[in-house]
Amino acid sequence: MNTTPARSARPSPLFRLWLLLCLLLSGGVPAAAAQSLLDLDRHSAEVALAPFTGYYHDPGGRLDLPGAERARVEGRFRLLPGGNSSFGFQRGAYWFHFAARNADADTPRWLLVQGFALSDRIDVYTHSDDGGARHQRGGDNLPFDSRAIRYRHPNFWIDLPVGQRVDVYVRVQSQSSMQVPLTLYTPSAFTEQSRDAQLGIGIYYGILLALFFYNLVLWLSLRDSSYFWYLFHICAFGLVLLTLNGLGFEYLWPDSPWLADHSVPLWICLAQVGMQQFAREFLGLSQRWRLGDYVGRGMIAFFVLLGLIATQAPYRIVTPIASAAVFVSIGWIAVASVAALRRGYKPARLFLLAWSAFLLGTGMFAAIAFDLLPKVFITEYGVQIGSALEMLLLSVALGYRYASLRNENERIVREAKEQLEQKVEQRTGELRTALAQLEKAHDRLRETAQRDGLTGLHNRSHFREAFESLLHRARRQRRPLALMMIDLDHFKQINDHHGHLVGDECLRWAAGLISQTLAPHHALLARFGGEEFVAVLPDHDLEAGSRVAETLRLRLRAQPCPSRSHDIPVTASIGVHEIAPDSDLGVEAALQFADQALYLAKAGGRDCVRMWGAAA
Repeated sequence: MNTTPARSARPSPLFRLWLLLCLLLSGGVPAAAAQSLLDLDRHSAEVALAPFTGYYHDPGGRLDLPGAERARVEGRFRLLPGGNSSFGFQRGAYWFHFAARNADADTPRWLLVQGFALSDRIDVYTHSDDGGARHQRGGDNLPFDSRAIRYRHPNFWIDLPVGQRVDVYVRVQSQSSMQVPLTLYTPSAFTEQSRDAQLGIGIYYGILLALFFYNLVLWLSLRDSSYFWYLFHICAFGLVLLTLNGLGFEYLWPDSPWLADHSVPLWICLAQVGMQQFAREFLGLSQRWRLGDYVGRGMIAFFVLLGLIATQAPYRIVTPIASAAVFVSIGWIAVASVAALRRGYKPARLFLLAWSAFLLGTGMFAAIAFDLLPKVFITEYGVQIGSALEMLLLSVALGYRYASLRNENERIVREAKEQLEQKVEQRTGELRTALAQLEKAHDRLRETAQRDGLTGLHNRSHFREAFESLLHRARRQRRPLALMMIDLDHFKQINDHHGHLVGDECLRWAAGLISQTLAPHHALLARFGGEEFVAVLPDHDLEAGSRVAETLRLRLRAQPCPSRSHDIPVTASIGVHEIAPDSDLGVEAALQFADQALYLAKAGGRDCVRMWGAAA
């Protein structure tokens, strides 16, 4: 959890005096913003803060702490409607405020927990009567280790000196659904609560694992593609819930805020791909209902495309689309189940019952996200309950289907052994085709994830992995590396004078020219962010790397970017650092030295090359 010095979160004495005058002139806080003071004693262990909390919506997201305090004094903070802290998908930021007074001398520190795992940015400001103030930051835009304690939900330590009033402001800004259930715990109460919650989650995932391994054995034994797609669905949906519960960020990708931000729509799309393919296989739509089979294939293609888009598009756009598409997908499966049942396929009865339970649970959870239902136990955990019932019933349905197929196969063997062999061969071919399509989609997804969408160069995350490999190889071979940081000069002026579309053209043009210039040197090149690029030149020492950098600089200077109306001059500042063969520098330290060289180039007037000495 990040903190800032007390001075940055504490209002100035002049501002406090202004607030006091407003209170005196207005006769106190307006009734619309009246909040109860939370009195804590030794009997208080776990307190839901909704009854004591006021909120204010800042659509522009530009309000600072003094502005929030001013808004509260002016009566613009309102009490949570019915104690409900869910607002659906909203733009801007939400401010929440509560005041507490602690009478328990044995518990001077409490834990504030935000019971929704997907909030992007959370700022917590506290200040007490004695002038103590603190600012803490959290949310899944920060690495998981920045949290106060290792727990799946964002959490913050709140110091509550005995007998003093402490005002707490919580600012939340997120592309996800705006759900802010705040709870205050003593350390011991939180330990008990988290233990019980982890037990319930463990039971749920234990059911999923048991079903996974049971059906894995059946698939390995029977080689029935329906079992494979059932396993695929379990895995993908398990990842969805791991993300929603905050466990994915805690255990699987704690150092990847990017994946924490994009994983929900991505896993939803994968789960729907498995769901639709499993429905096609289980219901035998290709034999029983050709039109339904084509619709199912179309839905699979849609979710594959949406999954690829989810790796690049903003969360606030993709997630509502994916969530809404889930209802369409499950509704279509219900229609296909009824059609198969009317055509005499008896296992479709259990199949339809399973998806009905899942649809009900998913519908309640999505309704919370869109602020259509209150957040209570049955709605919050409805998706877990519904999915557990669904997967249990699907497992039974698979067994029933297998028994039906076995009887049918025995009859077919008695009637025509050759016909059975042809059917097995056809189904094996369909499985191979589906696996090949999935592998191609996976390859395309992996390549897309490694590229910058605007310039086509490698992105920052792929560069770090590739740079690490180059660093190890250079040390083994006892050869130097030259690291270059390239920043296009005054690029903001291009955007301001010519517009962002022309700015994007200049970025693409500059990326192409840099790539063309560095290609003969076998450089690893990536867009590092904004108008900044980074490159590694194998087998180049500081002098050789500086010569290449100077060649690149001169070429950029001599060849302006062609635009629709006129050419736009583009220059660059370049910092060069050598990583010697005997250096023990890591990737981060090397990038920092190259960045220092770039800083020297900028400080030296830009449009120049500066070097940072080789590491010893």
